[in-house]
Amino acid sequence: DLSLIRYVCQKTAIMYLGRIVEIGPTEEIIREPRHPYSQALLAAVPVVDLDVHSRIEVEGEAPNPIDVPSGCRFHPRCKKALGICRNEAPPMVRIGNRSVECHLCV
Repeated sequence: DLSLIRYVCQKTAIMYLGRIVEIGPTEEIIREPRHPYSQALLAAVPVVDLDVHSRIEVEGEAPNPIDVPSGCRFHPRCKKALGICRNEAPPMVRIGNRSVECHLCV
């Protein structure tokens, strides 16, 4: 339950299609998610005050986990995808206290 992770977890890993796309201190990930999937996932957490943040819509169908897309697994649904995202799996990049698997963070 993502609405509770800040109260029970010091470290959080966000996964998409079986891969960790972001991992680090929970408060940092909640405050400023770096991976586009993390951003959409955390924006979907219900809040009482809708002015706090807006939802990010993830379009399209989730890919088949047995037949994952080439390159970044999230690229077919990512509004920020670059050309490289379609062909090359992104490296896990260290950003401060966390790691993010995204070409946009390189």
